[in-house]
Amino acid sequence: MGCEKVLYEELLPDEFIERINAFPVAYLPLGTLEWHGLHLPLGADGLQSKGVFKRIAHEIGGIVLPMLFLGPDNVANKDDAYYHGMDYISFQEGKPQQLEGSAYYMEKEQFKTLLDIIMYNLSRAGFKVVVGHGHGPSTMVFSDRKQIFKDKFGLDTYTLWELGYTGPDGIQTDHAAANETSLVMALRPELVDMEKLSGESVPVGVWGEDPRKAASAARGNEIIEKNVRIACQKLLAIVSDIPKPKRSINYQHVKNLLK
Repeated sequence: MGCEKVLYEELLPDEFIERINAFPVAYLPLGTLEWHGLHLPLGADGLQSKGVFKRIAHEIGGIVLPMLFLGPDNVANKDDAYYHGMDYISFQEGKPQQLEGSAYYMEKEQFKTLLDIIMYNLSRAGFKVVVGHGHGPSTMVFSDRKQIFKDKFGLDTYTLWELGYTGPDGIQTDHAAANETSLVMALRPELVDMEKLSGESVPVGVWGEDPRKAASAARGNEIIEKNVRIACQKLLAIVSDIPKPKRSINYQHVKNLLK
């Protein structure tokens, strides 16, 4: 993996131009600040997708955007209180509880508007392709708007499920269980504490294959390598058929704003 800069926020204007002209792909980590068990960081969604996107960008090009932390989810009302996603999926029917640290929820229509604003700006900046991935409900909304993004902004959009694998070998296919735990163990091992999961109790907010039995950094690296390899192949083919932008810095009639 190369050492060149691939994060949008770190690029100087000339570096940005060089990268977008060479490979006009933006990678959008659809993260959350959401409970992911006692053993994973609250930003696990964005950390996973951003980590995979950085590897792809280093391999073939493109620019990685800052991760989002707001996203949609299912919502339930109980005794005039609202519960989102894992707040009620994790507990017995009719017994929802707010999971600590979760601060991510926005309504689906608000999220659609947010995505449209992002796509407008990315199109204006010169991107031709956007890959979005992360929090499951966010990724599904992003995917559902594929034709809208194409019609309104001229952008081709994909998720890592389209560019890679689904199921156990895909990127982020459970919630804080063996798949996501393995990915974080591979990408940010210092942020995982498996000792926080008791061997006897049922893990709170962990949905999928038991990470205590099936998660490992080796599994995470294998998943990442498989998905990065196939995603790179597909993106190279996609970009080869797209005219590349020719952005440049050539400003005239500049007003002197210095004092």
